[in-house]
Amino acid sequence: MPISIKKLGLLRIAAVSPECLVGDVSANLQSIQFAAEAAADQGCQIVVFPELSLTGYSCGDLFYQSLLLDAVEDALEALARFSQNLDLTLVVGAPVRQAGRLFNAAVVINRGRIVGVVPKTFLPNTLEFYEERWFSRALDATETLVAFNEIEVPFGTDLLFAIEGFPGAVIGIEICEDGWVASPPSGQMAAAGATVLLNLSASPETLGKCAYRRALVEAQSARCLAAYIYASAGPGESSTDLVFSGHCLIAENGQLLAETDRFQFETGMAVADIDIERLQNERLRNNGYAQSVPDGSYDLLHLVVGEETSAPVMRPLPRTPFVPAGENERQARCHEIFAIQTTGLMKRLTHTGGKQVVVGISGGLDSTLALLVTVKAFDRLGLSRDGILAVTMPGFGTTDRTRNNASELARELGVNLKTISIDAAVRQHFADIEQDPQSHDITYENSQARERTQILMDLANQQGGLVIGTGDLSELALGWCTYNGDHMSMYGVNASIPKTLVRYLIAWCAEAEFSGRAAEILADVCATPVSPELLPPDVNGEISQKTEDHVGPYELHDFFLFQVVRCHFAPRKVLALACQAFAGDYTPAEICRWLTLFYRRFFSQQFKRSCLPDGPKVGSVALSPRGDWRMPSDASAALWLAELEALALAEFAVESE
Repeated sequence: MPISIKKLGLLRIAAVSPECLVGDVSANLQSIQFAAEAAADQGCQIVVFPELSLTGYSCGDLFYQSLLLDAVEDALEALARFSQNLDLTLVVGAPVRQAGRLFNAAVVINRGRIVGVVPKTFLPNTLEFYEERWFSRALDATETLVAFNEIEVPFGTDLLFAIEGFPGAVIGIEICEDGWVASPPSGQMAAAGATVLLNLSASPETLGKCAYRRALVEAQSARCLAAYIYASAGPGESSTDLVFSGHCLIAENGQLLAETDRFQFETGMAVADIDIERLQNERLRNNGYAQSVPDGSYDLLHLVVGEETSAPVMRPLPRTPFVPAGENERQARCHEIFAIQTTGLMKRLTHTGGKQVVVGISGGLDSTLALLVTVKAFDRLGLSRDGILAVTMPGFGTTDRTRNNASELARELGVNLKTISIDAAVRQHFADIEQDPQSHDITYENSQARERTQILMDLANQQGGLVIGTGDLSELALGWCTYNGDHMSMYGVNASIPKTLVRYLIAWCAEAEFSGRAAEILADVCATPVSPELLPPDVNGEISQKTEDHVGPYELHDFFLFQVVRCHFAPRKVLALACQAFAGDYTPAEICRWLTLFYRRFFSQQFKRSCLPDGPKVGSVALSPRGDWRMPSDASAALWLAELEALALAEFAVESE
């Protein structure tokens, strides 16, 4: 479903390292124009070039040459004329004369005019840098205007640039060294409202500097709750004593969105869509940002850019936002999560003085992970695994596969195992409440879940121990748990683990924490369909009740959960992003249907989340009523459902017919 990226709250930006000939302003102008046209073809709205990109950074004493400086002013005028036919803003680096001083400056050009000029604040003058030889600091400026062809434009470090018709899209600019000092100007700009921070740079390459530069850009974007766009000079600069790599980076709130290959003589360009809406949402929920007040005031200048760019979105859009795509990062994440889970349980056991726990195991994913966490917590505390009572409670829907996996895993792990069939107890309960056993309704299902929970609680009372909860974050979001049944425990170790991550955690445990036959069983658990097994098996003895057939694919729901709770996006945006992320696997109509179900259940099932057991937060999304998520149990979903209904009518009427 194509949609304007502006309507999604996105701003498309390019960071460019153009081909460069030192001192050849005409050639550099041409390179900048070619790059600007290429960026425009990709729908870019802001295009950022390196420090002193019109001349080259490494001109040395040529900066004193009036011929060179005259050529720069002519080139800026030419760029202004060139920009008349482009729906974007150019930000180029140039030496700028003003009141008898020369400044290393960023020049902002939009729709046929030079809008403003921002001079460099901090001039490096150590080691290989000699900028104070040629340039004056921004603090040395005596005027707030600079003239180009007798037209005066604003000049100073107190300038911010707002995009008309795009609330929240405010640009602040600093130059190279400004971003490397202890208190970068961009921090003040962010406090004043800038969501997009540009750095025009000429950073020479030395061993290890690339990683440091990337970390610096990511960290500043996170610290400022902003996007940080870094455009650096390339190998065309002089190699008399230094080599420049043309490293361009685009980061947003600590996440790297795009970067260029280094050491390429041809023009390099990094392009990404900045999510202005997400940045604004992050700031609204961050008290630290709200308390940050800039030291001075800023003048707001206005830019006009195009807005017809349609999806696809040009930014990382993972289908499984809770699961890193890279193998190494995923392994490291699993190690960290498992450590958080086990440490949380260890603290609870230490606090209560408990040496006994009870875990209900079904052979499914969640209970298996809970058992593994419990075993590791006991090992780390030096407690005997005999203190772990694993209880399997086969019922009407239990299959041989899951029952055998649960029992054999418990034996392999060396924990105590108890098998208690719930059939007779549940049938007696049906008789007591006059429930027809042939009616496989919600009472039929929930009676089994509550019977199992009663058994676990009573066994824990007998032993003076704790019941370890097994439910995961995805189930809590959907309310896919029985109230006062599997919904309840004494400590929920999986409470903030989404379903799409559980399999990876178990697979990681099979490789890193357990071995032999236990690892083989864990592999089969990972391959088992997700099911509460509350309905009888099929004629072949296989699982008949598959959760995803009823509530929808967990990969979709976890995607929705991240966008709705972590990013606070509206249904329109969640749907558009999901349609792109899952294109080819689900139709837009299918995604809309499951998203509607997600909202219905997320709102209607809040009462289950309002009384959750304690459990450790492990990621950026958690639904504890004591922590991250406070929501009335009787809040109405009407506003969200109405938007989805309108979308369905507008977008999918033909398909639904």
